[in-house]
Amino acid sequence: MPTTVYDPPELAPGTLRVIPLGGLGEVGRNMTVFEYEGKLLVVDCGVLFPEEHQPGVDLILPDFEPIRHRLDDIVGVVLTHGHEDHIGAVPYLLKLKGDIPLIGSGLTLALIEAKLKEHRIRPYTLTVQEGQREQVGPFDLEFVAVNHSIPDALAVAIRTPAGLVLATGDFKMDQLPLDGRITDLRAFARLGEEGVDLFLVDSTNADVPGFTPTERGIGPVLDQVIAKAPRRVVVASFSSHVHRVQQVLDAAHANGRRVALLGRSMVRNMGIAADLGYLNVPDGVLIDYKKARDLPDDKIVYMSTGSQGEPMAVLSRMANLDHAIEPGEGDTIILASSQIPGNENAIYRVIDGLTKLGATVVHKGNAKVHVSGHAAAGELLYCYNILKPKNVLPVHGEYRHLMANAKLARETGIPEKNTILGENGTVVDLRDGVAEVVGQVDIGFVYVDGSSVGEITDADLKDRRILGEEGFISVIVVVDSATGKIVSGPEIHARGVAEDDKVFDSVKPKIAAALAEAAKSGVRDNHALSQVVRRTIGRWVNQSLRRRPMIVPMVIEA
Repeated sequence: MPTTVYDPPELAPGTLRVIPLGGLGEVGRNMTVFEYEGKLLVVDCGVLFPEEHQPGVDLILPDFEPIRHRLDDIVGVVLTHGHEDHIGAVPYLLKLKGDIPLIGSGLTLALIEAKLKEHRIRPYTLTVQEGQREQVGPFDLEFVAVNHSIPDALAVAIRTPAGLVLATGDFKMDQLPLDGRITDLRAFARLGEEGVDLFLVDSTNADVPGFTPTERGIGPVLDQVIAKAPRRVVVASFSSHVHRVQQVLDAAHANGRRVALLGRSMVRNMGIAADLGYLNVPDGVLIDYKKARDLPDDKIVYMSTGSQGEPMAVLSRMANLDHAIEPGEGDTIILASSQIPGNENAIYRVIDGLTKLGATVVHKGNAKVHVSGHAAAGELLYCYNILKPKNVLPVHGEYRHLMANAKLARETGIPEKNTILGENGTVVDLRDGVAEVVGQVDIGFVYVDGSSVGEITDADLKDRRILGEEGFISVIVVVDSATGKIVSGPEIHARGVAEDDKVFDSVKPKIAAALAEAAKSGVRDNHALSQVVRRTIGRWVNQSLRRRPMIVPMVIEA
């Protein structure tokens, strides 16, 4: 059912308002706005990556429209961790107002500062760590360590007189994390004793039973695969997955191989992680990509981007033989990541392309080369039982994930009326332990397409899909401005239509007859005549060729 948009009432004194602007009903563009006493706090500001039905789009941003006129009221942006779906839209927000403070852990801020440097933005930042409390405007913030697939992730507890909110960010409960930094359940328990009035909790794996496996189980598998590989090894992962890169470095070192990083974001992010001490690089293991090509094939591991089948990423270009490294017989490709919903077709297309070239492709479906960074159902049940929150707003996930998370909350005793299944733009007010939906803001997709931001519309994407799937037909007709009679044409050209242009010879008399009839009725307006041409050839193409191409008619007066 379509979303019913209705304006929320004016915010009452002593009430905390919560509005997710992204991340609900999708895996990406996470962003939530909190309002109290006229001030706004933003938690995360990420991007969503486009799917196949959004051709040409580079990124999708949260819809800033509900806060665009209130940028001066933003007291800070809390970034829970350094993944693109949580920090990727920050440059676009700061282009609207450059002095909004960014708050996050050391690694998270280092990653976003490097990204902002490319946009020529120097941000105001506040570095925080677990256990720290900061007063930011009317918001009392406490930061809690959580374990995720990137170091230095934080949950944030937001205290106001209206109540205590806990937002987990992305998290899981790996009890043997590679960096020894576990999710701080003692802090969760303490917050539970204090009383959590609203719990915003990661839903990505809520429909997965049991517990997410530990990261430590991946290292031995990577070691075995690399040890058995006869030639080159390429490992594709997210460019911010520090733990996975660490495991690849260790496995390569153990097997006498060197590692070259491929992809601008991979090189940049791992350089930052190494400089800050989050990545331990064994001596002599890393080698420049250009020098790596001179090594024997059985002495090199390439660590690349492109694990989601992104068309312009390194792995896709390899599969299309559009990269200096051309995979072949004896090469081993490891996809060390999970599939983000919506990317399945693109990922399998890359796997098929690499397999066709003779490479052996190892992925999560046939080997334990990746574990998720998100809490499964068993871990979420522990959270609910430890925290005993009064109200729950599942976030970060497609709708089935949100529903599964809400079901878990109800199973632990949280009343159904206190479990809010929201969507982007849902307005929730919290006061005196009571959370209720009070409005629904109209939220759209903001597309980044090259240098344009927000200018591409859904209608433009529909045109692109038609061009890609059905083809293009242009019709040029020259008419006498006085009589309306055809002077020249119709001249018909088609692109992306299988039939030869001669097939249109039979429709030309129909176009001429339709224009003559329009002229007889006194129609002289070029636009109206163009629509006559469009309708005539459109009906003919649909009936004769069973196609619905884009038709561009051009009627010229002589």
